Amino acid sequence: MEMTLRQLLGDLGLALAAFAFAFPIGWERHARGRPAGLRTFPIVALASCAFALLGQGAFPDDPGAQARILQGLMTGIGFIGGGAIVKEMSGEEREGTVTGIATAASIWNTGAIGAAVSYRRFEVAFVLSAVNFLILRYLKPVVERAPTAPEGEGGSD
Repeated sequence: MEMTLRQLLGDLGLALAAFAFAFPIGWERHARGRPAGLRTFPIVALASCAFALLGQGAFPDDPGAQARILQGLMTGIGFIGGGAIVKEMSGEEREGTVTGIATAASIWNTGAIGAAVSYRRFEVAFVLSAVNFLILRYLKPVVERAPTAPEGEGGSD
């Protein structure tokens, strides 16, 4: 398959859109001093967009094959996000505390943003980006003030 300049520019535009939608999430994580930030989130969105575009090009008439590519993509990104989750093992006050769950979920969401862009579902990418950013930026104070169950009385979600 020969690529035209128009196709190349179209794919470049999609890559830039994936970057743009992921950037606010990466900026927020960077601003809070998280290890995954301005570089990680745009890279995840770009790679997700690229893998989905490759699937669309390789299997244009096979939605099942494209779905399997998306399934593998989201599984792989979940694995990367798992690396962002850390259990504190030292310090009396923080021992046993798990951190990085919001960052891990955001990495996974950023993969969905890139995939949405590849399918030209910009409205989906925008909503995912905006809601993710707003949750990270403004919901933490609410979570910190929310009542929690006393130690040993918490149930499972």
